Amino acid sequence: MPTGPLIDSAATLTGALLGALTGHRFPQRLKTMLPLTFGILSMAMGIVMISKVSMLPAVILAVLVGSAIGELLKLESQVEKIAGNTNSYIQKIFPQKIRPENEEKFLKDFVSVLVLFSASGTGIFGAMNEGITNDTSVLVSKAFLDFFTAAIFAASLGLIVSVTVIPQLVILLTLYFLGGYILPFTTPELIADFSACGGIIMLATGFRICGIKSFPIVNLLPALVIVMYISHYWRVLF
Repeated sequence: MPTGPLIDSAATLTGALLGALTGHRFPQRLKTMLPLTFGILSMAMGIVMISKVSMLPAVILAVLVGSAIGELLKLESQVEKIAGNTNSYIQKIFPQKIRPENEEKFLKDFVSVLVLFSASGTGIFGAMNEGITNDTSVLVSKAFLDFFTAAIFAASLGLIVSVTVIPQLVILLTLYFLGGYILPFTTPELIADFSACGGIIMLATGFRICGIKSFPIVNLLPALVIVMYISHYWRVLF
């Protein structure tokens, strides 16, 4: 049973609904400071994951190639477009709910949260790892962070944050069920490079949440798909 994916997604949904419905009662200092804390935690997790890298040149190449693919496909623009349309639809149903004061900032914050929930290295690796080992610890730990993150961001962005649970659950369940097929063909070194690649994306996400630098993090996601292949053939060739 995919316990971890279900717990993590339930935590995100609960936090998002709680934040959207009661966020007006949250002190402003809480809404301001906690996202900075989430950003720092994301960066810290990313650094820990990067430190486990096995073949750094292969990971760097994967991030460069993956970023180029994402830029050419304009992945982030597509996600932002979907987010804007979804938010407009939600506002028609719940016109009394919070509206973002700044549309550009709203889209950037929403994309950051979406990646943090659905495509972080921790979530992807945790789902795959649970699929073959039944170890739920990674995703259960992530659920605590996702609950509070969803609540705080939903207090500002509104009910649209709850929509992120859909891609989150789909991705985590897919990776959980594929884990039994994928992980037997990997090695600890490939997993380490995969985690390091996810760590780089989480580090960029943290910079974005903290407002330090707005990295196009969705455009980095193709790197997660190709990093194991590049890492494997880098070892074969070099």
